[in-house]
Amino acid sequence: MAMDDQNRNLILATALSALVILVWLTFFSPEQPAPPPVETAATSQSEGQAAVSPAANQAAPTPTAAGQEAATPAPSLTTSPEESRDIALAKTDRVAIETARLSGSLTLKGGRIDDLALNDYRETLDPASNKVELLSPVGAPHPYYALYGWAPVGNLDFTDVPGANTPWQIESGDKLTESTPITLVWDNGKGLVFHRKMSIDENYLFSIEQSVTNSTTVVQKMSPYGIIARHTKPQVIGFYILHEGVVRASDGEIEEIKYKDMPDATYSAAEDAAVEIKDVKSNGWVGFTDKYWMTTLLPDPGQAFKSVSKYTGRSDTYQTDMRLPIMEVAPGTTQTMKTSLFAGAKEWETIRHYQDQYGFAQFVDSIDWGWFFFLTKPIFQVLHFMHHLIGNMGWAIISLTILIKALLFPLAYKSYVSMARMKELQPEMEKLKEKAGDDRQKLQQEMMKLYKEKKVNPAAGCLPILLQIPIFFSLYKVIFVTIELRHAPFIGWIRDLSAPDPTSILNLFGLLPWGVPDVSSPLHILSIGVFPILMGISMWMQQKLNPAPQDKMQARIFAWMPWVFMFMLGRFASGLVVYWVANNTITFTQQYLIMRSQGVKPNVFGNILSGLKRDKQSKKG
Repeated sequence: MAMDDQNRNLILATALSALVILVWLTFFSPEQPAPPPVETAATSQSEGQAAVSPAANQAAPTPTAAGQEAATPAPSLTTSPEESRDIALAKTDRVAIETARLSGSLTLKGGRIDDLALNDYRETLDPASNKVELLSPVGAPHPYYALYGWAPVGNLDFTDVPGANTPWQIESGDKLTESTPITLVWDNGKGLVFHRKMSIDENYLFSIEQSVTNSTTVVQKMSPYGIIARHTKPQVIGFYILHEGVVRASDGEIEEIKYKDMPDATYSAAEDAAVEIKDVKSNGWVGFTDKYWMTTLLPDPGQAFKSVSKYTGRSDTYQTDMRLPIMEVAPGTTQTMKTSLFAGAKEWETIRHYQDQYGFAQFVDSIDWGWFFFLTKPIFQVLHFMHHLIGNMGWAIISLTILIKALLFPLAYKSYVSMARMKELQPEMEKLKEKAGDDRQKLQQEMMKLYKEKKVNPAAGCLPILLQIPIFFSLYKVIFVTIELRHAPFIGWIRDLSAPDPTSILNLFGLLPWGVPDVSSPLHILSIGVFPILMGISMWMQQKLNPAPQDKMQARIFAWMPWVFMFMLGRFASGLVVYWVANNTITFTQQYLIMRSQGVKPNVFGNILSGLKRDKQSKKG
């Protein structure tokens, strides 16, 4: 009876784990990527024309009651028909962007940063595949760019200040690199001269310094702004545990807005768009995040601004704004506003550096750590440290597993000691069963009394397994969302720990000359690789430390559980399966040694043979 209780606890914990994973796969499985949306021809705009509200065309925008912000134009720039990226780039004069980590260009028309590729990242594992393209110009498929300008106030209008179409000239510099900034200049011909100085560091941070010199005889008022715009809804992964869309920090609060929710914001007739505005008093930033990449507007720390999420329906443009306070420029003076732009990969170490060294509050939280951030953050930090120490992310995962098992060892020790004592009590339990006969209530009372006398906790055996559930999902989150796991190799055939094991038992792991079912095929679940099989075997071996339950139904569930898990987790990221294999192997070793230390000798081989005999007898029956 003791072994039945012990196995019942183990089955309960294992079944709970399986149920959680099954629910996860059912309700949170990634959707198939949607086909690229077809862009329609614009009926009222030509290439490079800024789409502003009628109110903005008729009169200069006015500040709010607090005098802190002026409205910005919606830079909904479209072309008809859609052109290739190369043709779109060739249409405007450009300044090259060349650094060790970035390549691309910015256009002098509007001064938009709209052409950017990440030199360190490829679209696939093939080193000859295309670089990941982050920003794209107007006219190319899915334009995505950063735009800066000034919103007019008082007697000024949009023709008096720089905007989406401003014909900037190069004042200094001919190429934007880590060591050579560029300065653009534009004279409005009415006594205002605007300068824009751009520089970039060794990673992904642009510094944007906007200034205006007033040569008129009156005070001029205007508001600097920055905009990130995306035309048409971008292709998203659609995985519910991953946020893609607007991410922003506002005085200690992190907020996420999905693309699908942006059109539901309050409609503004003045801007002809769905707009959500949040006042930031001193510390914040706003931008768009993808799974691995991000583009973010960053005011200097301590700077108040309006953080804006905006959707313009008539041009299908998603937009985030950084609207800075109105500046008064006295005659004969110059006013300057400095901000930053992050455009690159969401590397934890890089964005943590910007947070710590530049004071961009909570910038590391632009990574989607999820609800279990108190687990995912430390797990990733340890994993990152191990990877830095070892140089291989797969071995770092195994090292992390060993560390987690070491931290949980005191609990595991008590659990396995309790299981060993339960096994020692089996003869006494059998006597109680004979004595009680069919009186189940009396049997339960006598059993609880015996547990209390021998100081044995029958539920202790399932606690280590239950603790693995939050750790399992936290590690899954880390492997799924962090770029450090993307295309990270392990050993041999495992070249990407963020992807499933690429081998398949259906062609004997590549030895047979035929392919395997496509990922869209229902039969693809049978196409499991080496590590999922090792996970199933390691889980099965762990079960064999104890005899199978006497109850036939429990025994069947117990026997099938490893193989159910093997198929369920077979299509998970291989990094997670590596963790599971390592965890099962360490658990088996710990339990075996602890049980031996308590005078119990697990008969693994005998339990295997017993299980095989039972299977033969059930087939004959």
